[in-house]
Order: sequence, then structure tokens, then C-alpha cells
Amino acid sequence: MMNRLACALACALLLTNASAATEFHNPLVLQRADPQVMLHSDGYYYYTATVPEYDRIELRRVKDLNDLGKAEVKTIWRKHASGIMSASIWAPEIHYIDGKWYLYYTAGRADAPFDIRLYVLENAAANPLEGAWVERGQIKTGWESFSLDATTFALHGQRYLVWTQRPQVSEKHLTAIYMAKMDTPLSTSGPATLLTQPDYAWERIGFPVNEAPAVLVSHGRVFLTYSASATDANYALGMLSAKDDANLLDAKSWTKSPVPVFATSDKNGQYGPGHNSFTTTPDGKQDILVYHARNYRDIVGNSLHDPNRHTRAQLIQWRADGTPDFGAPVADEQRQ
Repeated sequence: MMNRLACALACALLLTNASAATEFHNPLVLQRADPQVMLHSDGYYYYTATVPEYDRIELRRVKDLNDLGKAEVKTIWRKHASGIMSASIWAPEIHYIDGKWYLYYTAGRADAPFDIRLYVLENAAANPLEGAWVERGQIKTGWESFSLDATTFALHGQRYLVWTQRPQVSEKHLTAIYMAKMDTPLSTSGPATLLTQPDYAWERIGFPVNEAPAVLVSHGRVFLTYSASATDANYALGMLSAKDDANLLDAKSWTKSPVPVFATSDKNGQYGPGHNSFTTTPDGKQDILVYHARNYRDIVGNSLHDPNRHTRAQLIQWRADGTPDFGAPVADEQRQ
């Protein structure tokens, strides 16, 4: 009897700890949009996001995502006073590649804040909150136009860059998602493939936008989410998918969802969820969606200047057919 009781208590404790590890106290970080999190081999989550002033890049690291809001904040880089990289510092992403840290980000110029391009920083320190971050310049994509939101991933020994850019010939404000091979963490090789542009009405509310790609490889497939429409309550996630052994640079390998896969929830008081990234629980067994959203619909003025896109997270469920079910953005936790 005592052995069974001890076992029951131990099992209950394990279940409680597992539950606690996967409950997120949303919002995790206030006024931080475009969040990106990576779980490193040292057991730390590294987190970066767009700050509302659009003037710097910050890093935090924690063992528990619920600690992000109270973690040490390290400013690792600030915008230039003038010229390139002097305005519109957006969408930073940190990646560990071949023994070094790389941080990809978007930047414009003070005299032309929306003339934005992709740039990268490099750091050889073991801990990216230490050491020197060195500017490694612009990532060239094959043509010069409005470009932002770079991410990278490797599969079957090949690294890819995925990003947002205005096509060479397009309607005003239209942005699309592209992919190309990388020959180094600083450069692409070969032509870019157009993966998706705003085809559906829900991708064209306010502006015709496909942006902010994020990649999740699981269940024998590559899932690529992106954000669509204006950055208000209409902002939503779309998704492409391909077999993980397909030619990812062949646009025909990809299937596009005709409807959003993650969108505003009036019921839960969450508006404009998007610009996500993916990570896992510390044991790697459960996938996590990290994203931003507001907790109100109506915005005064330009939504791009509203600071209240907060970082949030929730577990991803998997359907029987091996596709992710993101559900609805969960309600904010009620705090005392």
C-alpha cells in the first residue's frame, strides 16, 4: 500500500511539474513585438524582439520562458546616428551557426526610414550576452528593394535563408516571401525562389502583405508560417508546407493554406497575432509557438507606432495527419 501511495504521489508530482513547465504566464514580455526565441545546447532560451523605439537590439536569456519579463536585458547594438542602419531597427533573430552567433535584423536610414534592408551581426563568444558583436554588413538577395524579416534554417546539410521582399515588379506596398540557399551565414548562393505572395483577400486587408517567415520542421514536413495584412487586428498567420525531402527551392513543392492558421480571437481578447517563431520545451518533446498580439482591437493612429504588441507563447498541438494545430491565441493571464 505504501509503495502504491508513494508511486501515486511521485506520479502526481511529475504531472504537476510537467504542467507547470508548459503553462505560460502571458503576456511574457510587454511591448516587445516580432519575438524570436531559440533554445541552445547550454539549456538557455535566447530571446530577442523589436523594441517600440525601433532604435536598438536587445538580448535576454532564461531557463524558463516565464522568466523572460524579469530577465536581465542586454543591449548589444544601437542604431547609427546617420546613414545606413540609422532607423527602423526591426525583427532581430539570433542563430547559432558553426560555433558562432549570428543576429539577423532589418534596418533603414534616418533620411529614408522605410528604405529597409537585411543586415547581420556576428559574435564568437560562448555567451552572446558577452563578447563583441561585429557588424558584418548587408545580406544581398539578388536585387535591391524593400526587404525585411530574415530567418535561417538548415535541413539535410543545406542552410537556407528565408525573408520578405518587394518583388522587382509589383503593386505598391506588396511584399512576398523568398527562399535561397546560403553558402555562408552571411551570404546567399544561387537564385531566390518566390514561395508566396498575397493571393487571398485575408492577406490583403490594409496592405497586400506576406512577411515574417518562420520555419518548423516536424512530422516529415517543413512548415513555413508567415504574417499577412496590416499590423492591426487583421494581422494573421498563414502557412505553407512541403515534404522535408522535397526540393524546397521549387515553389511547386509547397502547399499553401487558403485560410489563416492563427488569427484574432474576440473571445480571448487577442488581436492581430503574428510575427511568430518556434521553439520547444526544454526536453524537446513539445513544440511552442511564440508570437506577439495586442489585447485590444481599436488603435489610435498608425498601428505601426502603437507599442502594445506583447510577446506571448503557447503549446502547439498536432493533428492525426501530422499538421500543426495552433488553435486560437490564448487569453491573457489574470494577475493580481
